[in-house]
Amino acid sequence: MKTAANFPISDMRQRLLGWYDSEGRSLPWRIRPEDRVAGKIADPYAIWLSEIMLQQTTVPHATPYWFKFLERWPSVHDLAAANEDDVFAAWAGLGYYARARNLMACARAVSDDGGDFPSDEKALLALPGVGPYTAAAIRAAAFNLPASVVDGNVERVITRLCAMPKPVKNSKPEIKRIAASLASSERPGDYAQAIMDLGATVCKPRSPDCTACPWRTECAANAQGNPDAYPVKAPKMIKPHRKAVGFAVFRGESVWLKKRPPKGLLGGMLEVPSTDWRTECWNEDEAMVQAPFPAGWELRGAIRHVFTHFTLEMQMWRAVATDDWEPTDGGWHAVSDIDKLALPSLMKKAIRAVL
Repeated sequence: MKTAANFPISDMRQRLLGWYDSEGRSLPWRIRPEDRVAGKIADPYAIWLSEIMLQQTTVPHATPYWFKFLERWPSVHDLAAANEDDVFAAWAGLGYYARARNLMACARAVSDDGGDFPSDEKALLALPGVGPYTAAAIRAAAFNLPASVVDGNVERVITRLCAMPKPVKNSKPEIKRIAASLASSERPGDYAQAIMDLGATVCKPRSPDCTACPWRTECAANAQGNPDAYPVKAPKMIKPHRKAVGFAVFRGESVWLKKRPPKGLLGGMLEVPSTDWRTECWNEDEAMVQAPFPAGWELRGAIRHVFTHFTLEMQMWRAVATDDWEPTDGGWHAVSDIDKLALPSLMKKAIRAVL
């Protein structure tokens, strides 16, 4: 395995930055070298927003959401003052909904402190939802300060560059050390974005374009002729499978939805009420004990949803509420509005399965 001592670091930095100047991506939140020449300056709020959205989400998927949020809440003060349900509804479809809760908490913290995002690493790490990667990305992209930004793209570049024999999860400290030794202090913002772009557009997960790579002469995986062998894959873990029963209640053209607890999976989002999510199957008798009210419940099939750490199968039942029944929590929502509500994709599936 190669180490940082094997690399002509200064030359590699210059080649990567030269590649970025001509080939790097133009992203709506990014300030490129030519933008700075034209007098543009970075907006820390817009960059922070993009970084939170890009956690576990691709650029093409996140970009429309970024534009939508900036149009509706153009400053951190606007977002801090927003209605939480409106923010959750706007976030729906991005997944990993804890990020939306942290987004609100962070916006409020920054707004309460005057509205300026800090550039200091310690102060950034104290903000809700900001970890080491996000703090480094904000320092580099928003403030052009030295920072070693290591995301999945950078991890892939480093593991191939060094032909690391262990899976990424077992090599993270070494990856971070090598990435930090390569990072440029002269153009830190451009360098951080350049190495991420290298992984996203050239050193791709499958079929990397090694002929276009500015680091191909140093790359150990390229020398071996098998870059697809890296990163080394960890043994695949079998995801646990959970089961639940969902109860969709209708009245006319409306469906009853309640809000999930603020903490935990899908916290604060709207939901179709359901039983607990457990590993054992639910039989009809025990499931109906948890139904919202006695009714002529009609079985309408089942849905399957894949979360990061487990899969869920939810058997869906439907009933029409009587005129004298009103829920003690939640409320009625027009079925035609389900795409506008703070509904996670699981719950949209559940409603559509019973329509």
